[in-house]
Amino acid sequence: MINNGSLYIGRVRKRRAKKAVKNNDMLLGLSDYDVKKRIKEGKVNKNMNTSSKSVWNIISGNLFTLFNGINLILLIVVIAAGSAKNGLFAGVILTNSLVGIIQELNAKRVVERLSMLNAVMVTVIRNGVKDNIAVEDVVLDDVIFLSEGEQIVVDSEVLTEQCLEVDESLLTGESEFIKKCNGNTVLAGSLVLGGTALVRATHVGPNTYAAKLAKEAKKFKLAKSELQLMMDRILKVTIKIIIPIGTLLILTQLINTDRDWKQAVISAVSGVVGMIPEGLVLLITTAFIVSIVRLSKWKTLVQELPATEILARVDTLCLDKTGTITEGKLKLEEIVPLNNNDVKSIEEILSVISTSFGSSNATLGAIKERYSKNKEVKINKCIPFSSAKKWSGVEFATGEKWLIGAPEIILGEKYEEFREVVEIEAKSGRRVLVLAKIISGELTDELSKDVEVVSLILFEDIIREDAKETLEYFEKQKVDIKIISGDNPVTVSSVAKKAGLKDAENYIDSRKLPEDEEELAKVVNKTTVFGRTTPHQKKAIIKALQRDKKTVAMTGDGVNDVLALKQADCGIAMASGSDASKAVAQLVLLDSNFNALPHVVAEGRRIINNIEKASNLFLTKMIYSIIMSIIFCILFIPYPIMPIQLTLIGSITIGIPSFFLALEPNCDVVKQGFFKRVLKESIPNGVAVAMTTIIVFLISYYNKLPIEQCRTLAVIVMGGVSLIVLFKASTPFTKVKLGLNLVTILVFISTLIVPISRRFFMIYSVNFYYLILALILIIISPLIMKFTKILVEKPLQRRFG
Repeated sequence: MINNGSLYIGRVRKRRAKKAVKNNDMLLGLSDYDVKKRIKEGKVNKNMNTSSKSVWNIISGNLFTLFNGINLILLIVVIAAGSAKNGLFAGVILTNSLVGIIQELNAKRVVERLSMLNAVMVTVIRNGVKDNIAVEDVVLDDVIFLSEGEQIVVDSEVLTEQCLEVDESLLTGESEFIKKCNGNTVLAGSLVLGGTALVRATHVGPNTYAAKLAKEAKKFKLAKSELQLMMDRILKVTIKIIIPIGTLLILTQLINTDRDWKQAVISAVSGVVGMIPEGLVLLITTAFIVSIVRLSKWKTLVQELPATEILARVDTLCLDKTGTITEGKLKLEEIVPLNNNDVKSIEEILSVISTSFGSSNATLGAIKERYSKNKEVKINKCIPFSSAKKWSGVEFATGEKWLIGAPEIILGEKYEEFREVVEIEAKSGRRVLVLAKIISGELTDELSKDVEVVSLILFEDIIREDAKETLEYFEKQKVDIKIISGDNPVTVSSVAKKAGLKDAENYIDSRKLPEDEEELAKVVNKTTVFGRTTPHQKKAIIKALQRDKKTVAMTGDGVNDVLALKQADCGIAMASGSDASKAVAQLVLLDSNFNALPHVVAEGRRIINNIEKASNLFLTKMIYSIIMSIIFCILFIPYPIMPIQLTLIGSITIGIPSFFLALEPNCDVVKQGFFKRVLKESIPNGVAVAMTTIIVFLISYYNKLPIEQCRTLAVIVMGGVSLIVLFKASTPFTKVKLGLNLVTILVFISTLIVPISRRFFMIYSVNFYYLILALILIIISPLIMKFTKILVEKPLQRRFG
């Protein structure tokens, strides 16, 4: 009996669940039994495509690289030649890889912790009760409550009569909103622009349309920034050079020297190792990863690694007023009755309207907060607010139809009667809405022209305490600020002025913006504040700025900001904003703290400016190694540097200092032409190191000095000139940089004179006159750099502009 009873209860539960899903009047959602059953069957919204690298991917990505493979082969060759200590270069590479692994694992922990804070929650109905659960806990057939600003997380079917306005542009590229009503399908990855509805999950996890369409869409990736593009170019050139020149160098050392094959191979390895910029790849990746950890202190979630670099290059910052320079909250200040309407009846109407929608925007929230006791009125129909319409409507069961929204939109031609009073209030910084009654006609998406104005409703924006300080920072950094808002331009201008924005009086009503792209660009450049801006116009404004070669960042928190956030070079969302805005942004401010942006910019500038200096060191080494390899292939004489000696010079003058330089504070304005500037410095540096080293080696070699002494002189000159290159890269000096240079010089000199290190690095005593020659070459190397810089400037200008 018990077993039969259990089966009966199970069947009842199943029937009740199916009935609940199908019957709109009794939407109870799934029961606990149904949820457990679906979890057991694997019908859960789990997706195997994780948003970050796995531990194994991090380890393998740092260890199993092309350059590590080349170094491993060279290490085996050196060991086979009987000189294990000359394989020390491989130890340095392994250490670099381990540093990269540790840094990346640390960043992974930070990102995952921050992502938990930014996790999207979903409102479901289970057992007839609303409950907030994590996205991955949604199961098949779950009944989900959707409202404006939310991202749809699973493919679903609309169950209720209320329609949703949905943006499917993340899936289709089409930015026009689509109406989804009872029985229609809404797809995961779409954004709710307006309305509320209950939907039933029809596909979850990897079975959703979005997952099938783009399995790779949310995998961890390093977006193509200018630094990344530079590295790609360097690596492509390196691969093309290293294989033929390296092979030729090894062959010439074997065939055309009078020494045994072991010594020839070991010396040839130096040239090949020197051409590999392994540390530069690690340095750039590590710098990005360290920036993620640093920015976590400011509760900033970096959703794409190079986002900080892009923001540092930004010269124009577009702000949505609400949620950025203001707190995103409104305070209802005053109701101004018109046409002999009394305040009390207006308050009752507003009270009903504020609770007629399933979700509240800032305006309805402010009204609801003011009038907590609501009159019981049945609602026939609701048309939710959207940024495109700038109004919402409600039809009472009594037949009364009400509109609330922007005066100039709702009133149309009648607006001129009220323009003066609206603009007076707007100039004081108040937001003005109008409450109007439809006299004749139905409440539809088409705005009725036969309306009676009932009252003006005045709201006040609350300006963030830190807004003025942040705006002043960007002004000092020569970053242009544009305020783009859906509110009245006069109001926005007044609020911006109160917040301390320069040129806030240069405003325009976006409805007057030209559609022609060239004309639009002219207006955008001379305008600071844009009001009554639709989502499409926000996007168009940013495109106009980008067309003018501006690097544009956009902050926003609402669905109306999504198109602009996607168009901007760097999208910045507030965590308190909509799921939609957070889904498309590169950065999310988890405390919704606008004041965190200066720290993000400073971090990006530190990365770019310092990596530029460090890149000079790595490319200098690569260039002088290429030049020397080619010269000694032609001369058919021994290579002037042994691998262990190159490891010494590389570690002291490049490897260790570069990491200190990359992590130093640096807030200089980032300029265009990164790659050209790096080549402009590194080519003369590399030529100077190569020329001086070759000269001292050839003079000593052809004067019949022992090969060990010739190489000692080459080490002295190469190390000395490399220290000058480091000195140049360290300017302007700080205490840390000055100390770094002094320590580096002392370590290098100590290595040349301390007996133990002399033996280890194969340093031998040389004639005093040759030491003077080496010193002279080091002293004149800056002149060689200067002369070479003049020679390469014009070709680089022609090549890179």
